[in-house]
Amino acid sequence: MNKNSLIGFALIGVVLLLFSWYNTKQFEKQKRAQFVADSIARVEALAEHGADSLAEVNTQWMTDTTGEAYRAPEETMLYKTQSLNDMAYSGEEEVVYLENDNIRVGLTTHGGQIDEVLIKKYFKYDSTALYLMPKGYSKFDVELDAGQYINTSDFNYRIVAKSDDNVTMRLYIDDDSYIEHIYTLTDNSYDVGFDMRFVAMDSIIPRSSSQCKLSWTMDMPRLEKGYTNEKNYSSVAFRYSGSDKIKQIQLRKDSGRESLAGSVSWVAFKQQFFSAILYAGEGISGGDVAVKAYPESDPAERLFAAGAQLSVDYGAKGPEFTRSFEFNFTPNHYPLLKGYDRSYDKLLPLGGWLVGSICKYVIIPVFNWLSKYFNSYGLIILLLTILIKLVISPFTIKSYESTAKMKVLQPEIQKINEKYPKEADAMKKQQATMDLYKKSGVSMFGGCLPVLLQFPILYAMFRFFPSSFELRQQSFLWAHDLSTYDSILDFGFNIPMYGNHISLFALLMGISMFVYGKMTAGATAAQNQQMPGMQFMTVWMMPIFMVLLCNNFSAGLNYYYFLSNLITIGQNFVIRKWVVSEDKLKAQIARKTAEANTKTPKKSKFAQRLEEAYKMQQQQQKRR
Repeated sequence: MNKNSLIGFALIGVVLLLFSWYNTKQFEKQKRAQFVADSIARVEALAEHGADSLAEVNTQWMTDTTGEAYRAPEETMLYKTQSLNDMAYSGEEEVVYLENDNIRVGLTTHGGQIDEVLIKKYFKYDSTALYLMPKGYSKFDVELDAGQYINTSDFNYRIVAKSDDNVTMRLYIDDDSYIEHIYTLTDNSYDVGFDMRFVAMDSIIPRSSSQCKLSWTMDMPRLEKGYTNEKNYSSVAFRYSGSDKIKQIQLRKDSGRESLAGSVSWVAFKQQFFSAILYAGEGISGGDVAVKAYPESDPAERLFAAGAQLSVDYGAKGPEFTRSFEFNFTPNHYPLLKGYDRSYDKLLPLGGWLVGSICKYVIIPVFNWLSKYFNSYGLIILLLTILIKLVISPFTIKSYESTAKMKVLQPEIQKINEKYPKEADAMKKQQATMDLYKKSGVSMFGGCLPVLLQFPILYAMFRFFPSSFELRQQSFLWAHDLSTYDSILDFGFNIPMYGNHISLFALLMGISMFVYGKMTAGATAAQNQQMPGMQFMTVWMMPIFMVLLCNNFSAGLNYYYFLSNLITIGQNFVIRKWVVSEDKLKAQIARKTAEANTKTPKKSKFAQRLEEAYKMQQQQQKRR
């Protein structure tokens, strides 16, 4: 055999090896795609088929036309080893519990998974026990190649060890090889450690198989009073490894899904005030997540169905190797989430960089500091509002002063309006008004800028109250829970854009807006003449719109807006009475006007452009 023939055979061998490797990879990819599609379909099937729980949905695909669940005959060897067949068809499900002061966790031998989670120190809106994971509402399984594809949820594990803080369950593949699920609950925590230990599995798992698939699907129950608020502040979230940011699929659109484009450190099923999180210290290499909301009329009072299909690398396989995870069943309390140092605090919708910083570094610390000395959260919100108003009072004074100057100039502006009544003289009127402002030292935007500077604080409060765990189930006056809407009258039917109740705090907030609008209407009469609809919008439309909008908002937020308006009304009265004198402003404006008249006025660029536009308008009119 010559040299060329040897090279040819070698090349053919390399091509065959590459083709075999490529086919194996394609098969794995197709298998994963089918697995993901089937698993995500389980989540979507919840709403489509009206199943009572995830457990029911997970058996639907095995149900024949007679409606009876398929089960292989006892004599049929469905799996390759006797151990797997024995653990698939023998033994009864056993549930054991791990418990500390914060949570109680039920562990089932069916699939070796967490089946129930009770949060002990808190209650649902109806004062019943708070099960973040009611029994049968969750399914966690592992799919892997053990000579054939198996799914751990098809088997009954054996409990081989149990203590006050630890449970070990085992699934035998054969007499010597097994998979262990080890659950650990530490004291005073909301965290359940989960280790998957593979013993003598290196000879069973094919060398070509480098990953297993985790599937976690869960029905999140309704825990709060207001369905809309609870739904809008719920999501499925995940964090890419090495990133401080997280991604969320919000429930405002009722459903959504996303593929994980890279290594992920955790996945969370987040309700408004509680979250179930799966953390992987060694990372998750990829997968998909999906979420679908249940309607408000759902008889089982479920909020949403969530699913995560995750690819996990084995790493270095040997006679014994372990993959470690952690489940966190935690309240969405900022200090608690921040303490994990895993970016869990980003689950709270506190806003972007500016607004979020105001919430995290100003509002939350002050709120928590006040909580040390006062038990009434209604009083704490009042004190917080007063402190905020004191901080922004310089802006409030500046805004009022600018409005007062506009009021002083109103007679002069009226003269300009009378001098140029025709629409054709609009340019002249505008130019004359600008000259008046410049000579008197009054800025057109003097009243707007201080108000704009207050917006980040106002928006931060809007973000803070609905996500404030501290306000959950805290009562004040007629409001039984400051974290959700208050109601003094329930209609029993829904009014579009309003709701099925009357929120008194929202109503009081609207009345205070109306009073403030009436107070400032006279002071802004000059601007209102140029924009006639502005006064109607400020005095009537905005209060009505805000009452409609805020009727379903949290009572704490509406209470804050009401207090803020009341304090602003009081501030304006004090400023007008003792701080800003209209007589002094008149003298100040007259002095500046006199000084301006003695000097050759230097036109601003805006005034120059206005004058040029007026000249062009005049030329066009002459041509006509």
